[in-house]
Amino acid sequence: MPLSPQKRSVDNKVGGSHKRQKQDQTAIITNVQSNGSSTATDFSGKFESSLRKIPLASSYNDSQWQDTVEKVVKAVVSIHFMQVEDFDTESAMCSEATGFVVDAKLGLILTNRHVVGPGPFIGYAVFDNHEECEVKPLYRDPVHDFGFLKFDPSEIKYMDITELNLRPDLAKVGCEIRVIGNDSGEKLSILSGFISRLDRNAPDYGPQSYNDFNTEYIQAAASASGGSSGSPVVNMDGDAVALQAGGSTESSTDFFLPVYRVLRAMKCLQSNQPVARGTIQVQWYLEPFDKCRRLGLTPETEKMMRQNFPHINGLLVSAISLPEGPADKLIKEGDCLISINGKLISSFVTVDEILDSNVGNEVKILIQRGGQDMEVTCKVQDLHSITPDRYLSVCGATFNDLSYQLARIYGIPVRGLYVSNAGGSFVLGSPDLTNCWIIDTIDNKETPNLDAFIEVMKQIPDKAFVPVKYHHLTDIHVPLFKYVYIDRHWTKSFKTAKRNDKTGLWDFTTIQKEPVPPLPCTPKHAKFLDLPTEFAACKTLVRSFALVDATYPLPLDSFPGHVRRVYGVIIDAEEGYILTSRHCVSHDLCDINITIAESIIIPGKVVFLHPTKGYAIIKYDPSLVKAPVETPKFGSKPLERGEKVIFIGYNKSLRIVIDETKVSDVGVINIPSNSNAPRYKATNVEAVLIDSTSGQKCGSGVLADKDGTVRAFWLSCDGEEDRMYTMGVNVTDVMWELEFLKNGKLPDLKIIDVEFGSILIATARINGVSEEWIKKIENNSKDKLQFLYVPSVTTNLENNSPCDLKPGDIVLSANDRLITRFRDLDSVIRDLPPDVEQVSFKVVREKKVIDLDVKLTRTANFLTKQVVFWSGCALQEPHHGVRQAISNLPSKVYCTYMSQGSPSKFYTVGITNFITHVNEKPTPTLDEFVKVVREIKDNTYCKLRIVSFDNIPMAQTLKVNYHYFPTVELVKDIPTNKWEFHEITSEEKPKKE
Repeated sequence: MPLSPQKRSVDNKVGGSHKRQKQDQTAIITNVQSNGSSTATDFSGKFESSLRKIPLASSYNDSQWQDTVEKVVKAVVSIHFMQVEDFDTESAMCSEATGFVVDAKLGLILTNRHVVGPGPFIGYAVFDNHEECEVKPLYRDPVHDFGFLKFDPSEIKYMDITELNLRPDLAKVGCEIRVIGNDSGEKLSILSGFISRLDRNAPDYGPQSYNDFNTEYIQAAASASGGSSGSPVVNMDGDAVALQAGGSTESSTDFFLPVYRVLRAMKCLQSNQPVARGTIQVQWYLEPFDKCRRLGLTPETEKMMRQNFPHINGLLVSAISLPEGPADKLIKEGDCLISINGKLISSFVTVDEILDSNVGNEVKILIQRGGQDMEVTCKVQDLHSITPDRYLSVCGATFNDLSYQLARIYGIPVRGLYVSNAGGSFVLGSPDLTNCWIIDTIDNKETPNLDAFIEVMKQIPDKAFVPVKYHHLTDIHVPLFKYVYIDRHWTKSFKTAKRNDKTGLWDFTTIQKEPVPPLPCTPKHAKFLDLPTEFAACKTLVRSFALVDATYPLPLDSFPGHVRRVYGVIIDAEEGYILTSRHCVSHDLCDINITIAESIIIPGKVVFLHPTKGYAIIKYDPSLVKAPVETPKFGSKPLERGEKVIFIGYNKSLRIVIDETKVSDVGVINIPSNSNAPRYKATNVEAVLIDSTSGQKCGSGVLADKDGTVRAFWLSCDGEEDRMYTMGVNVTDVMWELEFLKNGKLPDLKIIDVEFGSILIATARINGVSEEWIKKIENNSKDKLQFLYVPSVTTNLENNSPCDLKPGDIVLSANDRLITRFRDLDSVIRDLPPDVEQVSFKVVREKKVIDLDVKLTRTANFLTKQVVFWSGCALQEPHHGVRQAISNLPSKVYCTYMSQGSPSKFYTVGITNFITHVNEKPTPTLDEFVKVVREIKDNTYCKLRIVSFDNIPMAQTLKVNYHYFPTVELVKDIPTNKWEFHEITSEEKPKKE
């Protein structure tokens, strides 16, 4: 399965921090990760075409290498994996890499730590003969870039499993090696090279990510590329002398991890012993002797070290000693390491050996600082104790204790509450900046660690607003403050996940089943400040605005927003109705909070979503507002081109803007659809445009006369990609719907479910409109000479056209009324008796005038009522935005979202695709789909037949995982208008009698 691996370029800097010194030439280094792309090399995804793929039969004249390669390839596996949750330094993702068997009896596979990852892992290995087996993490090193996966050898039935011996002692400068990788379990790639260095410092992959340190790396020129992470580096005898880890994009240089400590860890696992790891929280860097002399190394000590270790060219020098660590204030930056417990130190391996065997004990460390010998005593800390092995999921976000990895990069103490996924209630920055936040306090209570945070969160009521103090790891000097809205009703999960090294899974524990109930709302007072404008009658219009916050906890209707904030207009102060844009309130699976006078925050609810005109109406309880809120005076005539108006709006910073301007145009606009994922868009609207740049800067507001009469609402609308359009909508065009609400009723609209546009007289004449009809338009049009035409027709859920209009039809009249603009069509429909469900049209089609009885569509069923979350994707009926853009619906099971690191992402269900069959059973509806997937057992494959948005059929397999991705159905109860969750459990298919 082709995946696009995430490729990270990094510099040769100590520890990845700007605080540390630079070593030799800067190189671009890469490391396996997941999705995304760049010019950097990576070793986790599908091999690049530039890899040399050498057939065995013709590439190796040396018979010994031929035999070696044939043996080694039987031990190499392709690892297909998912890291299912954002955790520590890693983001959720799907990818592929390489590993190799090191114990065929126990089923141990060696690969990179950045493949195994620090968090939850799902994966399988594909052997050389394409047999597949599940793999589970057995061990991932806290620091060094290696980890072990475990498989069941009995699952491999058609080949003898070969294991490779680890021989770190055979890695020598000048040794000829082969890097043997596996590309998606299909093709063999064999790269040759010679070891050129044994003492390179660990490559650096940049801040905010995993980095190896405190180890030498081996260097060779092998030109490895994507897919090779975790590959064995073998000598002519077929022994693994190193582990492939990274490489440079600026040259053919590759970097291999020595396997000294890998071999020790493997022996611990083979004997069922824990892998002890010790630390004093100091990062060492291998520096050449000339630099050590400049740092204060005496000639006598240099002579002694060179005599004892004639092969070395430098010593270990302290790069950083973390605050509050065992060596804090004892070892400083630039100290040269001489010995530990009386044993002279010449390499990182010796340091690891001593520390790993002395966890919990004190060690004596001899350093040289400024030409003086200094001996310090440090207590060795358990490295696993500062490596997170659990996380918390609450309010749509995930948290874990700050890790040693990240603390080292930024030179801070290993403590603090780390936000690994800033989602849901805890969107602390831009939506794209989801990690590297540290929460210092919440609800004015300190959160030094995960346990403290859990205790605070247990006491906070649902739907509460609480203050948060936080900062970003890249700027520890600047504290940030905001309030967050606690959502424990949509995202009910309040649970921890704990790593279980015996099962390879993460075990979930529910902390609190139900939240503390919301506190009752109480009436509050507020004062408005009049607008600073010379138009006295407009000064009090500020009392007719309210800030609307819409929070979206779950994906629906392809809507991208997590939180949208925009001002709305209070259209009925007595009843508490507010009109705002559907850019802000796209659907009703959301929480609405309303701020009055920048003072009172009260809850609201969605009561009406106009299917075409781009506005929504929400409601609040007016008894909770003790402020002089006013319903503005609305105009009774539509705005026309050239009229002078006062623009009052709010810009992106939510600051008010006032401008005297005039109407530049009133006409038809066709907002482009979002081609990547069609979603709601405003259609069939007569847009009011103004001769001022203020309108482009503001997403909400009104157009008013000098006497304060509101003539139009200023709205924002979503267009293609993430582009936002702004326009005015005449009050007269929406007043009919508002009258329903004032009378306590919800509008049950009837519309002609097509998109209309406008064409010039010349275009109409070319397309067959007669001079008679052109004359009628000229005699009756006051502003623009145009005809309406049909660019597209919506497909209904029954997979046919909702009416007899066709694309290209030019509208002449409806119910014998001349149609020159949208407003004319609206009037025809509104004047119909309640029991009439069609309109008589006269149109020009293919240069012929024809009469049509066009059926009207009721819009009550336009809103989504059911969503199924399966294998990490969101499936629903094709919403109205989809049906506006497609001519044929393959099924009613439409994918609008896929979560990172999920089976749906890994096996590519595909956003905007339709699932038509599961295991060859038709799934025309969501209910049928749910019925079929109930029969799929956990950790088994199913076959999907999928049709793309462009009607291209394809077949795909998918392996479900209910432990991390249970099937959940979300259904709206129509009488109460509330959404309800239902977990769908797998049921074994009943046997036939």
